[in-house]
Amino acid sequence: MYAIVRSGGRQHKVAVGDIVEVDKIPTAKVGDTVELSTLLVVDGDAVTSDPWVLAGIKVQAEIVDHHKGAKIDILRYKNKTGYRRRQGHRQQYTAIKVTGIPAAAK
Repeated sequence: MYAIVRSGGRQHKVAVGDIVEVDKIPTAKVGDTVELSTLLVVDGDAVTSDPWVLAGIKVQAEIVDHHKGAKIDILRYKNKTGYRRRQGHRQQYTAIKVTGIPAAAK
């Protein structure tokens, strides 16, 4: 059984026990429980995509860690003008562990 969930404007395929990296959830602390909205649930051959049924299904997850991603280097350069700019970025992430996916009511 797995589900497609939405978090931070992105979609993730999750199953129970998976650890997933999502955009930072600033209000949550390590050990807290969060609910993720579900877009699709696949249970064997049964696929649930009806928005009315999925409105009642929330995937349960536990916050494992807050950390930064890999460094991204941004370089801007224009030839023959002496224009050079260097910038770096590290995205903030939250690691969550999926603890439960409720079954769709039929």
